[in-house]
Amino acid sequence: MQARTRNRVVFLILRRMRVPLLVLIGVYAISVLGLVLLPGIDAEGRPYRLDFFHAFYIVTYTITTIGYGEIPYTFSVAQRLWMVFSIYLGVIGWVYALGALIALARDPAFRQVLVAGRFATGVRRLREPFYIVCGYGDTGSLVVHDMDEHGLHAVVLDIDPDRISELTLEDLSIFVPGLCADAGQPDNLLAAGLKLPLCAGIVALTSNDAVNLKVAITAKLLNPGLRVICRADTHDTEANMRSFGTDAVINPFEAFAKHLAMAVHSPDLYLLYSWLTQTPGQPLPLRYQPPRGTWLLCGYGRFGKAVQRHLNFEGVETVIIENEPEMTKAPKGTIHGRGTEAVTLREAHIDKAVGIVAGTDDDANNLSIIVTARSLNPNLFQVARQNARENDALFEAARLDLVMQRSRIISNRILSRISTPLLTQFLREARHQSNDWVSELVDRLWRLASNRTPDLWTVELTPDGAPAVHAALSGNREVRLGTLQNDARGREQRLNCLALLLKRGEELRLLPDDNLALAPGDRILMCGRPGVVNQMQWALVNASALCYLQTGEWRAEGTLWRWLTDR
Repeated sequence: MQARTRNRVVFLILRRMRVPLLVLIGVYAISVLGLVLLPGIDAEGRPYRLDFFHAFYIVTYTITTIGYGEIPYTFSVAQRLWMVFSIYLGVIGWVYALGALIALARDPAFRQVLVAGRFATGVRRLREPFYIVCGYGDTGSLVVHDMDEHGLHAVVLDIDPDRISELTLEDLSIFVPGLCADAGQPDNLLAAGLKLPLCAGIVALTSNDAVNLKVAITAKLLNPGLRVICRADTHDTEANMRSFGTDAVINPFEAFAKHLAMAVHSPDLYLLYSWLTQTPGQPLPLRYQPPRGTWLLCGYGRFGKAVQRHLNFEGVETVIIENEPEMTKAPKGTIHGRGTEAVTLREAHIDKAVGIVAGTDDDANNLSIIVTARSLNPNLFQVARQNARENDALFEAARLDLVMQRSRIISNRILSRISTPLLTQFLREARHQSNDWVSELVDRLWRLASNRTPDLWTVELTPDGAPAVHAALSGNREVRLGTLQNDARGREQRLNCLALLLKRGEELRLLPDDNLALAPGDRILMCGRPGVVNQMQWALVNASALCYLQTGEWRAEGTLWRWLTDR
């Protein structure tokens, strides 16, 4: 790819500068030839002629306005006249050539090639695993910021130059190379490092499902082992992506609709999902209990259809309000209108409703629907769709019960899959547990987290992930799970953490017991207060710390310390 970029630069230069270079060559050739043919007079009055080398030497420093003098002898009148002609001819040639060179430097195509070359070089210089993020809109920018907070490297492709300009101005702690290019073109993905060994995965977040689909196909064909995560706004695209092995397909409308239905069916399970997928350190969301009864659903697009389907599955009745019922193929009984008018909401019997979902693709209309509905029935459970992140302040001021923010839903899901892959498996298993099991776990997390979203991390008992523990297990020393959850600064104290899931081969164990004997290769999903992961890391990598946690004694390390201890 680097050689191809260099070839494109050389090709553009030669193509755009061909005529100016020929003009300069012609100017020099005429000037040199004339100076060679015109006779001069030496110091003794004898005629002489310059050879081609000295003529070229004189023309070079004269036409470039350097000035050096008349050599080897004073010029004759004819030679001086010819030099005057050559000077003016050379100035015209150089002005033309320099103008063409400046035009080339300002040429968008040439500048794009240079930018692409610098971008490819910046990607190759990365020394940590990175993810290619295709699309830097609301969702993409949020994903990149969240990755930056988690210490994950990213490379960005976006077809909008303004968004790439915004990327360069962002206050990120990690350098993020960005290129204005179509992510659907394989060459651009290759330039972004698709086939580099450090490329850990690709995230397709453009607003075009067709582009996301092509990105997924390209990644699976050119680098089959790569992790591919895609956004899809339609069921057809989602099914197509899953058909060829895309690792994760995120449909934000379906995701939120499932969570809303989950909140109706099992509020504690919804709370568990919210706590474990939200950014660590934020205040814990409150427990919601969406009421059963009749709900008003304003907007019957992709979002509205998903919400209606999942609410109806839970036995919740919905009344649809749609401004274009024929276009959206709304069912019979749909109320015609936007929902922003009080007369429309009264026609939908808002006085008898228990909840309302403002789900249009216009934030102003959604807020208007909520304000109007609240004035008619202040007891409604209020849910609204937020389409643009810049309206955060407005939706926060509206004090809604639930806000569907597409960017945040997608970002949380992507980060959970990238940073803690075991979380997806844990949540999948948790859905099959009883309400009592979920409620008890929520209570434990509440006491553990101290009203802040817990941090999540994965402990891998491998030579790289936990060298001290792996060495002990390989040496047939028993290590129990509870040992790792004690504080190496004082083994009587327990760290504020909880093991959610242990994966051993294909076996999954939910909330494993502290007395469980660990085995090499085990992967453990932990959660705890922010900063606990650093305290636990000490026992994972330091043999003395692990020995202290097991026996209560510090084991000396190194030949010198062991000698001093024996003494």
